[in-house]
Amino acid sequence: MKKFFACVLAATLLSATVQAQQVQPIDGIAVVVDEGVILQSELDRAVGNIRAQYAGRAAQLPPPDVLERQVAERLVLLKLQVARAEATGVRVSDQEVDQAIAGIAGQNRASVEQLRAQLAADGTSFDQFRDSIRDELLVQRLRQRFAQTQVSVSDAEVDAALEAQQATGQQYHLAHILVALPEGATPEQIATGEEKILGIKSLLDRGEMDFAAAAVRYSDSPNALEGGDLGWRGENEIPAAFANLVRQMAPGQVTAPIRGPSGFQLLQLVETRDAGQGGPSVVTQVRASHILIRVDENTSAAEAKAQADTLHARIVGGADFAALAREHSEDPSSQAAGGDLGWFTPDQFGPDFGAQVSALADSAVSTPFRTQAGWHIVQRTGTREADVGNENQRAQARETIGRRKLEEEWNQFLREMRGEAFVDFRTGNATADAAETAPEAPATGD
Repeated sequence: MKKFFACVLAATLLSATVQAQQVQPIDGIAVVVDEGVILQSELDRAVGNIRAQYAGRAAQLPPPDVLERQVAERLVLLKLQVARAEATGVRVSDQEVDQAIAGIAGQNRASVEQLRAQLAADGTSFDQFRDSIRDELLVQRLRQRFAQTQVSVSDAEVDAALEAQQATGQQYHLAHILVALPEGATPEQIATGEEKILGIKSLLDRGEMDFAAAAVRYSDSPNALEGGDLGWRGENEIPAAFANLVRQMAPGQVTAPIRGPSGFQLLQLVETRDAGQGGPSVVTQVRASHILIRVDENTSAAEAKAQADTLHARIVGGADFAALAREHSEDPSSQAAGGDLGWFTPDQFGPDFGAQVSALADSAVSTPFRTQAGWHIVQRTGTREADVGNENQRAQARETIGRRKLEEEWNQFLREMRGEAFVDFRTGNATADAAETAPEAPATGD
């Protein structure tokens, strides 16, 4: 969440929320997205703020029509994700939005009122800001739900990742440029995409543009405006098709064009570093069981709390906790075990849950409390000191593999959602064909 809060101010600039306020007559519809719209004022505001971020580096930005199309596509994707989240029952309360805004203000060492004043000075209304935060939280939860249902990591995959880590101990900072191809691309579309990626590679080889600037100008990837930066990754976070290539590259080197499921790519190894090896790590673990009553489209927060209060009263009255968990808990991973979560560090399931468990004595039962998942009742059953060095390594490997799988599956999900959507660009510049973003005859020189 810290990273989310640090980045969310920039994400505000790309909010696709249609404001409830009265639209001025000069405002128009820039893009129709299924049953919603993106207003020209939203698109102009987002483009303007991207330009502000590149103050002093305007030459790195693509031509105005291409920049507008890139930003419009981001807004389209955000609107589609928000719509999908709402359609599948994902909800964010006003209180949760307020907490997120307070967190953002704290990250910027400001009060909420100071943040409000800064937004006004930057030309962004507080209502627009609130709506953008709500949208980002909705998308975040949609992604979390997607990960829980679509991504799994086997013990064999963890074993292989740890073996590879011990062999190399390296992490890689990567960046990429994508020339996207539609599903079922025609031979002509493939040829055009190949010509474009070869042109970009030629520009890089001749030193006419650095990789980050080329990504901003020519890449079709959602992270194009960040210079195509993919961040630091271990080998188990890199698709197998690329891992062997990356292992043999020197920092600064760029691959030849690679054909992947989403189109043609160029991959750059920015730098490497030693991942390090974890040693013994002794931590305090607790063991606990819980009963979860979810808040969703079928159960309101008030109804979930009332059910949790009733179950708590029964436990206080002598009912068996495990039996009630098996009968009523809505956590599929622990329900069959009577709510038993096994041994874990208090912060493993998030700060709200961890604070409640830490405050309990062994054998004690909490009063009902709320987290993002719903209403919980927790019974703490034990405490121990444990060396979790190897366990932590396995957990980290499982997390990084899951992150890599999630990225692949999520990007495919976004491509499919975008392909199925009705999107009509009404603004003149945003209708520019993507093929026009290709460098002009780069392979021939001047």
